[in-house]
This record gives sequence, C-alpha cells and structure tokens, in this order.
Amino acid sequence: MYAIIVTGGKQYRVEKGEAVYVEKLSADAGEKVTFDQVVFVGGDTTKVGTPLVDGATVSGTVEKQGREKKVVTFKYKAKKGQHSKVGHRQPYTKVVIDAINA
Repeated sequence: MYAIIVTGGKQYRVEKGEAVYVEKLSADAGEKVTFDQVVFVGGDTTKVGTPLVDGATVSGTVEKQGREKKVVTFKYKAKKGQHSKVGHRQPYTKVVIDAINA
C-alpha cells in the first residue's frame, strides 16, 4: 500500500517504513507528525481524491532535522569587474512513515 501526500507545496509518494526527506517541519526529532493532505491511496483498492481523499491520513515519526549540501551560485559580468557569489543550504526534515490510514 502506498499514498501520495502533499506537504511543503510538493507531492511525495510514500510507503510504510520508508524514510522521506520533506521541506522543514516545526517538529523535533522523535515527535509524531500526521499528514492529512492525501491525494491518492493505492494498493488492493485505489482511492483517488477530488482533490483530497476523505478521512485518509499518513502518520510518521520525525527522525532528524538537517540541511542539504551547499548550492553555490556565481554570477559574472565579463570586462566589468562585477561578480557575486552566493551559497544556500535548504533545510529539510527526515520523516519515517509509520502508517497509512485510508
């Protein structure tokens, strides 16, 4: 059984026991989180939401908070002596899926 959830403006395909890296959530490591925006549930029976599946939730446990590897942006204008270098590290939350309640 799997589900497609929406969190942080993105859609994720999740299964029970799977670890998913999602946009940063305001929860500490070890806390339980519930995703109630379920778009699709697949398995023996398929449920498609319009736009969400009624009564379906996905629960998980926050494993850790972290930041991704640095992405460096370098802009350069030839013959002008103009350049800029900017680094960015996107925060994430690692969630282990415990159950899919459909």
